[in-house]
Amino acid sequence: MANNNENSPHKEELVKVDAEKEVIESSATQSESSKSGAKQKKSSGNGLLWFVVIILFLLVLGMAGAGYWYYMQQQSASQETVIAQQNNASQLNAIERERADILASIENVTRTNQALESTVAELKSQNEQLALQAESTLQQLNNMEGRRPADWLIAEADYLVRMAGRKLWLENDVRTAILLLVNADKRLKSLADPSVLPVRATLAEDIQTLQQLNPVSQSSVALALTGMMAQIDKLPLNTFEKPEDSNAQDTTLSESADDWQENLAKVWRSLVDDFLTVKSIEGPVEPVLSLEAQFLAKEQLRLQLMHAQTAALQGDEGLYSQSLQYAQTLLTEKFDTEKSQVTGFMDALQNLSATDIARPIPTELASQKPLERLLDSRVKQVFGQGASAL
Repeated sequence: MANNNENSPHKEELVKVDAEKEVIESSATQSESSKSGAKQKKSSGNGLLWFVVIILFLLVLGMAGAGYWYYMQQQSASQETVIAQQNNASQLNAIERERADILASIENVTRTNQALESTVAELKSQNEQLALQAESTLQQLNNMEGRRPADWLIAEADYLVRMAGRKLWLENDVRTAILLLVNADKRLKSLADPSVLPVRATLAEDIQTLQQLNPVSQSSVALALTGMMAQIDKLPLNTFEKPEDSNAQDTTLSESADDWQENLAKVWRSLVDDFLTVKSIEGPVEPVLSLEAQFLAKEQLRLQLMHAQTAALQGDEGLYSQSLQYAQTLLTEKFDTEKSQVTGFMDALQNLSATDIARPIPTELASQKPLERLLDSRVKQVFGQGASAL
């Protein structure tokens, strides 16, 4: 824009100079013509001179006006140029600001792009990890096909072994513990897998150890003692009994009327014997037991049987034998040993005394830890940590 404004004044000046040249040339031609006319017509020289002067004066005025006009055009052009430069400078500043804003935006976009690239890289790595996990899961599922029911038999065997331990240590039930171990061995046997043979060997060892324990059931012994305690009140005590008089005469009356004399004599003898009787008894005289003493003797016997029952349930062989021995002593001293009830009771106590209630139960099953390791390697690794609740 500045170049166009600067070129237009020069063109105007050239046009004006050409016009002035044409005017001068025309004036020169007119002066020459006037001179020639003066030579021809000397009479009109003064009028023509004034005419020329006026023309020259008009030309000077025209040139002065043209110069003034040119000067004003130059001033307006310079002002327009300054205004254009100012506008250009403001536009340049605005462009610079826009450029700075664009550069800042580009930097932000660059940082955002870098962040997005890092996020995309992380997502790619996560995607690769997920793909690897999916492949491993598929491989595990492929390996698990046809094995899951068999592998769960290991979990069942582990549960049966745990139940056997509870029956053995909490309830002292050896028989049920042996049955549970046998069932656990059957579960492992159904796998038809040679790798479980060491675990089955430890199960066989546990079964053999429990089978070698005392087969006597402690609960059976305790129940037998309970039944004997119910018979204590029926046992006859060793109390004083009135002996029979060997010299006593028969005072029973006959129903026949022919025996009236004998009946009369018997009535007389019975009346006389009621007033005064003298009898002789051979043998030692023992004191008669009072009701309190009889009750105490039976309760002492019952207490000793209760002690023996508790000792049988706890497997305390010493207390068991001591309680039964003291019960036999009470039977001999306080009860009538000639009666069949007492002799039968004593025989039962002797049989219970000869019963061995000792049962050294093992504190740990040898198959429990190997079975847990097998469960970890065969089931928990296949099904994940969710099987840890087993």
